[in-house]
Parts: sequence; C-alpha cells; structure tokens
Amino acid sequence: MAPSAVSTDAAVNTSDTQSKTEAPHEEQQYLALIRLLLTTGEHRPDRTGTGTKSLPFPPPHKYTLSRPDGTLILPLLTTKRVFLRAVIAELLWFITGDTNAATLQNQNVHIWDGNASRQYLDSVGLHHREEGDLGPVYGFQWRHFGAPYTDCHADYTGKGIDQLAEVLRKLRHTPYDRRIIVSAWNPADLSLMALPPCHMFAQFYVAFPPASPTRDSDGSKKGTLHTLLYQRSCDMGLGVPFNIASYALLTHMLAHCADLIPGTLTHTMGDAHVYLDHEEALRVQVEREPREFPTLEIGSGREAGCEIDGWVVEDFVVRGEDLEWQCPGELSSARRAWKRYPPRPPVPTAQSMKSQSIVCLVHDPSKLVSNIPTRCRKTKYA
Repeated sequence: MAPSAVSTDAAVNTSDTQSKTEAPHEEQQYLALIRLLLTTGEHRPDRTGTGTKSLPFPPPHKYTLSRPDGTLILPLLTTKRVFLRAVIAELLWFITGDTNAATLQNQNVHIWDGNASRQYLDSVGLHHREEGDLGPVYGFQWRHFGAPYTDCHADYTGKGIDQLAEVLRKLRHTPYDRRIIVSAWNPADLSLMALPPCHMFAQFYVAFPPASPTRDSDGSKKGTLHTLLYQRSCDMGLGVPFNIASYALLTHMLAHCADLIPGTLTHTMGDAHVYLDHEEALRVQVEREPREFPTLEIGSGREAGCEIDGWVVEDFVVRGEDLEWQCPGELSSARRAWKRYPPRPPVPTAQSMKSQSIVCLVHDPSKLVSNIPTRCRKTKYA
C-alpha cells in the first residue's frame, strides 16, 4: 500500500456507498450492446463476405458533452484506442466540402484509401473517376447538396445548398426551429459515391432550461445544444467509436460558433453489427472497465461566435489519461491483420492519475505525440 493511502472501515463504506449510487459510465451503453450482439446477434451475410452478428434498431445511446462547471467532455471510448487525429482531420475535411482522399493522405490519414483506390473505384463502376476522387460523399452533401458533381477538383462555391451554414444560421437566429437538420443521404447521388453514407442524418435542438445563463453581450439566454445522429449501418467494432467522437466534436464546434453550451449527443442506430473476425477482440474489450472520458479545450484563437469555416487541427486540445490499449481486429474487406491486445494495463494509482497527458494535434507528422490513439477504418462499410 502506498504511504499516502489510508485504509479505514469508514473509507471503505463510503466508497461502497458511492459505487452503488453513482450512475454507470456512459461507455457501458456501448459495451452492453456489444455483449448483446455477441450473444444474441443474428448471423447475416454482408457485402464484404466476412459475415456479421446483427441486431436491428437498438435503443439510442446518449453521451454528455459538458459538465455544470463548463468543462467540455469528449466521449472518446477508453476501452480501446480510437484514431483521434484522424477523427479531427476527417471532420475538418467534411466541413470544407472536400471529396479528394489525397487531402487526408497528405496528413498521413489513410482511412479512405481503400475506397479511393483504382481497383475499388473500378469495382463499383466508377471507371471514369480518377484515383482518390470519392465522388459527392459527406462533405459535398453537407456544403453543396443538390449541385451537379463533376470531380473533386471543381469549384463548387455558391452551388447547391450549404446545409451546414444553414444549420449555424438557425442555431444563432431561430433556435426553436424544428428543421435544424443536415443530411448526407441524397438518393440522386448515391450511385456517384464511392461509398454511400453510413452516418447519414443529424438533427440539432437548442434547449433553454430555467437555469440557462445569460450572455454578457446582450443579456439573452444562452441555450444548450443537443444533437441526434442517425446511423443506418453501424460497425460496432471499428466504425461506431470513430463516429461517436466525430459527431461529438461537430456538436462542440457548432456550439462554440453559435455561443451555445454543448449538451448531449444521442446516437440512434439502424443495423448494429459486429464482424465475425472482430469477435475475439471484442470479447476482450467488453471485460475492460471504462476510464473517465477525456476533456476538450478549444484554442484561444477560436472565440465564441466564430464561423464554422477555417478551423484547423491545432484548434483542439484533448486532455486525459494515457490510453495504452491497442485496437485489434481485421479490416473485413482488406483482410488486414492487426496486432493482438497487449496485456491489460495496471490499474492507475492515485499518483499516476495526477499527471494527465495533453494531446495537441498538429498536421506535421514529426510533431505527433506518440500515444495518440490509433484506429483504422474498414475499407468497405456495409
């Protein structure tokens, strides 16, 4: 026992009482669904030929995005490593409306490489598309919905409907609107996309509880922003942890731009599934105890009320315990082997929890912190 630790019956009893009254860790929602899929999921074929265990329309999961003291929370799963740098890089790529995989490749982010290859594009009938051109995927739909798509190099300024700009306008000026929505699902463009959207629809809701603070600028009430994400196809082992973090960050960004308080992210799922070649890894993961979610800070260069454009990776600082656990599994379509789980790390001590790592995310790969969580995306989503 460490010299600073004091063992008394009173301390033990207090701890036991707290453990009984504390709410379950929000990551337990995810882990419980994994357990359910592993035990009762329906065996179903899939496009990759791997096979899945699947359940339809599980209950939504809800994640808290801020504390009463104003601390921002990032629901980044702690029982596995998530490629956080790629989450941010991809989200910013969406926001710019970019559809060229080379933009991410130049940042050493390769999560879209499989869907951007010459072989893959030819396999889905996009023979005319140059390698790396993904077609009118997420970002194009967010910023230019309805515009005719030519290629990833064309200038689409002022073309189509800028859904994201419209969302921000409504959050600022008509927060009670029931149509604050962004959709990546455009049936007219599905055949032009290298990959139809899996996370396809988000709705935003600004709440004004009685205790809402007032803004110093004009005395108006400062609302709380809640987001609902609908995801039609949910790869629980690899995709879903990535998507939770991505839409949580999008909510934080929109809240900052509209001078709102980040509230919650509700994740609604359609086909929730685990790939059969992920089973062994997931059975290990569900035995792990979640740690506290990391916190998020937005750089001082981004003042409240700023625009949604122009954000860079350096605007985000994530603070939390070092997450040393590896993420195993295989990319179901590429059959890429991953490393097995390392031995379970020791339980953190009071001393070790005092020092928290700061992950400053930057573009230069030479400056990347070595313990940034890693994650690789399936090259074909179901």
